[in-house]
Amino acid sequence: MRGIQGRDRTLAIGSGIFLALHFATWISSLEFTTVVSSVVLVSTAPLWVALLSPITIKEPLTKSILIGLGMAFIGVVIVGVSDVCLFKDGKLLCPSFNEFIRGEAFVGDLLALVGAWMAAGYLLIGRRLRVGISLVPYIFVVYGVAAIVLTILMFASGETAFGYPPQTYLWLILLALVPQIMGHSSFNWALGYLSAAFVSLTLLGEPIGSAVLAFILLDEMPTVLKIFGAILILAGIYVASRGEAKAAEPQV
Repeated sequence: MRGIQGRDRTLAIGSGIFLALHFATWISSLEFTTVVSSVVLVSTAPLWVALLSPITIKEPLTKSILIGLGMAFIGVVIVGVSDVCLFKDGKLLCPSFNEFIRGEAFVGDLLALVGAWMAAGYLLIGRRLRVGISLVPYIFVVYGVAAIVLTILMFASGETAFGYPPQTYLWLILLALVPQIMGHSSFNWALGYLSAAFVSLTLLGEPIGSAVLAFILLDEMPTVLKIFGAILILAGIYVASRGEAKAAEPQV
């Protein structure tokens, strides 16, 4: 950590913890809800970045951001109920509130949403630090801390890293090399030059790609409610992010 000193070191460690909790909650959500619901909800991270920007990087909320937040909140509610409600004979049928909060899909959706909050913290700290810290020292600390925290959580939950088929380890290695080393490092590189809102906008490709892959590989067909909620969330994130982009443009 010689390249990162004082308060910056503490923040980098915090960023690693946020990243670890993001993965822990998001990946855990897939045990309880569908891929589409999980990815759509975790992709609300750009909205939380915009909401927290006035506090962390002193950027005021614009009208576009407020509209986008409202649209996305409605979409989140729709996606949340889509796993337990259905259309039948032109009517929307849902279980009672007590039955709803006990459902596994609700737990999964909530975990995915918490994952979005953790991702927002990770991105905001990254934006704060990457302006003055080069990429390699930053990701060395963040990824290292995240790996340690996730290892602790794995053993605390009674899981083990051994005894799986060779193909499983191949997929795990690919996950580390492609989404993490290449994907997240690209995000962290961009945070040194672009605002967190701009960088988080690129997360919008995840729900679309995941929905397509889930349909092809897992035969997960999204419901009408889920599609409608997902469209609202994506539209809200787009509106909010465009507002951030316009606010960042120099005034002529």
